[in-house]
Amino acid sequence: MDLKSYFEQTKGFGVLATADAEGHVDGAVYARPHVMDDGALVFIMKDRLTHHNLQSNPRAAYVFREDGGGYKGKRLFLIKVRESEDPQLIESLRRKSYPTRSEEPGAKEFAVFFSVEKELPLIGAGSS
Repeated sequence: MDLKSYFEQTKGFGVLATADAEGHVDGAVYARPHVMDDGALVFIMKDRLTHHNLQSNPRAAYVFREDGGGYKGKRLFLIKVRESEDPQLIESLRRKSYPTRSEEPGAKEFAVFFSVEKELPLIGAGSS
């Protein structure tokens, strides 16, 4: 199954990990990414630590665990390719399935695009 179909059909929990230029690591909970027709993954993000880290280090990792228990899911190694502040693009990407999403009036938002460098299955703790 391609990533576009996978993330449209599969519910779960994800963590996006980034590091700044000095290697200080951060992990943040993120919803499923949007997958564009060209294969790019897009996350909508606020101007916080994750976004700040991506300004000096374009590499990230996204770990996605499927609902249902166990360790079924994906590990994606990503490289940021571009970002956009276009409010129409960001609104068009929003999933209607997240009505409880907290809004922060006036907070800057970005659509951040990534290419997938490597894709691996999610496996249990202690394995690689």
